[in-house]
Amino acid sequence: MTTAPTFQFVESDVTPKDVRLATWICFFAWTFAVYDFVLFGNLLPVLAADLGLSAAQSTGINTWVTAGTALVAFGIGPIVDRIGRRKGILIAVVGAAVASLLTATVGWVVGIAAGLGLVFLVLVRSLAGLGYAEQAINAAYLNEMFAHNSDPAKARRRGLIYSLVQSGWPVGSVLAAGSVYLLFPIGGWALCFAVAAIPAVFIVIAGRWLKESPQFAHRHQIDKMIKDGRVEEAQQLGEKYGIDVSEKASPLVSVFRGESLRSTLTIGGAFLLNWLGVLAFAILGTSLLTAPDGKNIEFDNALLVLIISNATAFAGYLFHGWLGDRIGRRNAIGIGWILCAVSFFTMLQAPNGNFPLIIGLYSAGLFFLIGPFSALLFFTGESFPVHTRATGSSIINASGQVGAIIGGLLITATLAAGAGWINATLWWGVLPILASGLLIFAARNVDPSKVRQD
Repeated sequence: MTTAPTFQFVESDVTPKDVRLATWICFFAWTFAVYDFVLFGNLLPVLAADLGLSAAQSTGINTWVTAGTALVAFGIGPIVDRIGRRKGILIAVVGAAVASLLTATVGWVVGIAAGLGLVFLVLVRSLAGLGYAEQAINAAYLNEMFAHNSDPAKARRRGLIYSLVQSGWPVGSVLAAGSVYLLFPIGGWALCFAVAAIPAVFIVIAGRWLKESPQFAHRHQIDKMIKDGRVEEAQQLGEKYGIDVSEKASPLVSVFRGESLRSTLTIGGAFLLNWLGVLAFAILGTSLLTAPDGKNIEFDNALLVLIISNATAFAGYLFHGWLGDRIGRRNAIGIGWILCAVSFFTMLQAPNGNFPLIIGLYSAGLFFLIGPFSALLFFTGESFPVHTRATGSSIINASGQVGAIIGGLLITATLAAGAGWINATLWWGVLPILASGLLIFAARNVDPSKVRQD
């Protein structure tokens, strides 16, 4: 006679209030993680000038930081699949805050030991990859929390609700720009980074009210039962909650097997390819627009670029989150990126000097480039079982940084060969975006009206 499982969670453990609270905390956690992440890019030119770095050294450091960010973002996934989503969120927030504080001390370290100081800068900013990883952890956690939302109306709007959380990127970007405007004249770049760590204190305090997701709690208890030799009880609990008890491999191994393998390759490949386009048009967009061998536009007003890009991204997040709830997230992503490739291709072919047409097509391209990421991250969570959800999401998230490194090398080599910005962004921006839009259709489709319980 078997004993009933002694450790169980049921759906009633998560109330609508818990889901609302988790949504808001994840939004602010992501917003302030982005705040730190974007702050480094905004302040890199003045930081480099203050440290006496050449343009080549500054670019090289940024490349190494991007590589370190990818490694950290990749490594956190298996840990979160072991320790839980709640702890993972807090680790990501604290890690980003520590990175901000340590970045503020880089000037002193470089002053003491110049060479080692630059290594210290790379290591510290690589640690900030925990902040970048916040979006993957959020996607895994909220995907599981939303599955236990008893409100049918909200269940049908899961993608739209998540898109509001993901909109923390443009919000955090604006906050970063605003903090530079206010704080830099007072205390320079060091003060900006020091202040960026303060919000983490409030997120950690709020984190006390976060509940662990039931899916992770169930899987964790099943693993513990199996480890203790209570196999029959583990099987009973697994059958009750639809969890595959037979999967005993580590998440890092399991993510390259069975159902998870298809998701890892298709979504991860699309994410990587698309980030070449993100680098070309979002990160290096102002260079393309203002370069004589680009669109040759007088575009000195950085605030205008910021307003256009972030307002467009915010609207794109909401639209693709809404669309994914209706036609399926995979379909919304693929259609969006294909339209993005068309928009940017048309912009590159538009006659120089036509400012309204070029900016209109540029804004449309950003709308369809950045917006699908709100659907993509939630779709990623839907595409993996609980055992590999955080690991799979983190691998896919980290692949974006790999794409940025590859894109940077390819665009640099193309420009060095004298091909110019139009050709460089056509080959290493438009074409990879189009390829990503087509590749995502190879991923397994997920019915947005169905809620994955395992």
